[in-house]
Amino acid sequence: MENLRALYPELPDSLLQLLQIVDGTYWRKYGGETIAFYFLGSDLEEYPYYLLSAKQMCRQEELDWLDDYVNREFGEDVEIDDKIIDRADQMCWLHFSDCMNNGGTSRLFLDFSPSAKGTKGQIVRFLHDPDELAVIADSFDEYLEMLMDDEYDFITEETLEEE
Repeated sequence: MENLRALYPELPDSLLQLLQIVDGTYWRKYGGETIAFYFLGSDLEEYPYYLLSAKQMCRQEELDWLDDYVNREFGEDVEIDDKIIDRADQMCWLHFSDCMNNGGTSRLFLDFSPSAKGTKGQIVRFLHDPDELAVIADSFDEYLEMLMDDEYDFITEETLEEE
């Protein structure tokens, strides 16, 4: 976790505290068992997400695939929240969660480089098909509060295995 804090000095304490309780839910070993467990959600109802581990967050892939979105090179075909910076070369985002299909459709990021209209530490959701970048919370704490207020609507009968 020290490595993660060193890479992202403005990392919210609440994310670090969460990682101390459960350090990732995407094919992680706990008690000798390997699990893949939906642990988070977004503003999309009934759409579950995995929490990446601190190690996975430290091994971030290049986000250059987002450059054309952030630089607004797709025109009006793609919705981009005006709270998001329009210069990919100045982006500082931490990818912390993937949707249930391993991030192919949606990913969540902590944004440490917002536009003048945004807030440092805001939560950005990337959605594919239709492509969209949206700020869904102004902070990680607000994001967690949103999940609680929505009564964890990403947990449904389909996401629970019956024993």
